[in-house]
Amino acid sequence: MSSSTTTFLLLTLVFLLSVYLKRRTVRRPPLPPGPPAEPLIGHLRIMPSDQEELVFHEWAKTYGDVMHLRVLGRDLIILDSVQAATELLEKRSALYSDRPNFTVYTSLMGWDLHMGFFPYGRRFRKHRKLLQSYLTQQSIVKFQPIQLINARYLAKGLMENKRDFGHYISRYATSVVMRIAYGHQIMSEEDEFMTIVNDVAYALNNCGPPGATIVDYFPILQYFPSWFPGTSYATFAREWKWAIDKLFNVPYEKAESTAEPSFLHSQMEAVSGKDLTDEDIQDLKGSAGVLFAGGADTTSSSLETFVLALLHHPVVQKKGQEELDRVIGHDRLPTFEDYDALPYIDCVTQEILRWHPATPLGVPHRAMEDDIYRGMFIPKGAIIFSNVKGINLDKNVYTEPTKFNPSRFLPKSQGGNEEPRPIATFGFGRRICPGRHLAAASIWIAVATMFATVNVNKAKDEDGNEITPEIMFETGLTSRPKAFSCNITPRSEKAIRIVARECESLYE
Repeated sequence: MSSSTTTFLLLTLVFLLSVYLKRRTVRRPPLPPGPPAEPLIGHLRIMPSDQEELVFHEWAKTYGDVMHLRVLGRDLIILDSVQAATELLEKRSALYSDRPNFTVYTSLMGWDLHMGFFPYGRRFRKHRKLLQSYLTQQSIVKFQPIQLINARYLAKGLMENKRDFGHYISRYATSVVMRIAYGHQIMSEEDEFMTIVNDVAYALNNCGPPGATIVDYFPILQYFPSWFPGTSYATFAREWKWAIDKLFNVPYEKAESTAEPSFLHSQMEAVSGKDLTDEDIQDLKGSAGVLFAGGADTTSSSLETFVLALLHHPVVQKKGQEELDRVIGHDRLPTFEDYDALPYIDCVTQEILRWHPATPLGVPHRAMEDDIYRGMFIPKGAIIFSNVKGINLDKNVYTEPTKFNPSRFLPKSQGGNEEPRPIATFGFGRRICPGRHLAAASIWIAVATMFATVNVNKAKDEDGNEITPEIMFETGLTSRPKAFSCNITPRSEKAIRIVARECESLYE
């Protein structure tokens, strides 16, 4: 055994022993329940390395909706119900709005400009105010023309079927947020910003859950060589830092030379004539980058989830198309003005967000002070996970929760269950996603347009047998379906002509 390995192990044992002994001498209420832990290392050996949200949800069935885990001296609190997450992260947001140290994401990969990873404080509040004021439910109406025409272009791409369907979905999501954030409309398949988003998506889907990798639990591992056990996420983060740097820098540099209306342009006008400090420039890059990165990746992953769901639940496509045909007919495409007349389409959007949220384990919070909840002790510094996926699978709230069933949200008079819409998907309290209204609108118009223009069916193998893809998802900050095939075809010749006609004005 090398001297560095020996030193590391001795330091680890000394640290864990001191924490263990300190806890035994402090009188306090009991910690939340959880699986049996081992001395010193706690739950390290049983911590899941994949699909953590599903493992935690299973454990919650035994230990309750507030669980405690300990890994290498760090306390983890898992919240697996809307009630617990709301009462702590919203009603006690003054205590739970901080973030833990994201070693992999911020120290190594370069996400330190992203508001979502900021510790709670002045800079976080500044960025949140900028984004929330620009993305209110009322103000996003002005973005509807951007969403609408790009949804038409999405349909055109799916109809032509020259590339994988995921490419057209990614282009749609990227085009919408690129135009809103930077004033740039994607004009071709080779647009460099498509490459940037795809690279960032790959990085996000392969660097583990934020704040929950072994490197986050024990940051000293970032200094060890790549061959050392437990350092794989640190190595990956360093290797892909260039992609994150491009995300924040390249669109900003391009946008400086354009006067097209955009979030960045409005912020640059606000500081016009001022001598910008390095922090001012970083704030401009970071706040626009949040809108770009967050909106593109989460929207595209949600729409890929939608396609996967249709292959397993074809009745959903049938009901969606029937509603569209009944309300708007076959001579035009849906618009946002049809929203109130298409309740089932809205339910489909909500079910996409519930069935598999784009961030299934959320982004963890950090307890800023000791707290007591339901007679259980939550220590200062504990990392708090709202298990979004687990919350959305709560059998006490949703009937057959693993089934993709949009009708669950309809009134009982319309054959539904009147089940509540998912509220966990976009986070809680002061950390709730400021772009949630924009994201939901982008998903809605894409779903409505796809129902109106294309049929989604299973692909077939060489023998003509249908291929049913597995319901499998990547693990990372954002979670999208693992690659699968399908067969997307135009609904009719009339649909082809209508889409072509509307797309003629795309870049006018």
